[in-house]
Amino acid sequence: MPISGASRALEVFLAWSMLLQTLEYLRIRHAFSETGLWAWPVQRADIPHGPVQELLDLLFSDRAMHWHLLLRLPVLVWLAWQGSSLAMALFLFASHVLMLIRWRGAFNGGSDFMTLVVLTGVLLAQLVQLGGDPNLAWRAGLWYICLQSITSYFMSGWVKLMQPEWRSGQAMTIFLNAAIYGPLAPDSCLRNLWVARLGAWGFIGWECAAPLALLHPLGALGFCVIATLFHFLVFWFFGLNRFFWAWVVTFPAILACSAQRVFG
Repeated sequence: MPISGASRALEVFLAWSMLLQTLEYLRIRHAFSETGLWAWPVQRADIPHGPVQELLDLLFSDRAMHWHLLLRLPVLVWLAWQGSSLAMALFLFASHVLMLIRWRGAFNGGSDFMTLVVLTGVLLAQLVQLGGDPNLAWRAGLWYICLQSITSYFMSGWVKLMQPEWRSGQAMTIFLNAAIYGPLAPDSCLRNLWVARLGAWGFIGWECAAPLALLHPLGALGFCVIATLFHFLVFWFFGLNRFFWAWVVTFPAILACSAQRVFG
């Protein structure tokens, strides 16, 4: 995948992913209003007294939060339609960091941090472009995103490999019993220890082999296809919809960087 095509695909996927996140925030806005379950007047106790707290009081007021989220919508539509700019990258990066602060670090765990990784890569590309070479700039941004994404898969596999519950297959059954559809049926094949062990080692092997995807574009394509299926299954069983799009956004970077590795 050429650099120009990869950067454009990444921008479109990023816009879609953050648009869904923004709509989700708007839908549950009552929950983090001043009278909601996650009210800022309670969370502000984590912030030291002083100008920073006063600034965040202003930014996280109900009215400011509402307009902040509404402003993100046209910006994200413009990102998908026309592509990124330095001003847009700065706004989306700052906006996302503010939402992380609002949720004491993350609203939805790893997906929020992977979104931050992608935004950092886009911002890096825009900053390097100030030097006058867009192709080099996007190479830098895409490589940053690619390496972060590949590392996340590898570390996930390595952690599983180090845990006896995963090596034995028990963890697979335990996780699936906690899925949103309830415990597995008594006669489910996934309760079979050998089936669960085979599935667990399949995930371990695939995740630990993630760096090999960069050796050839076809390997990267196969890796991304399997990853798409993996994240869809995670969404299907556990309802983690943000995870699906947060990692799919990084796939154009993986495909582009694998092509650079072979063809220069």
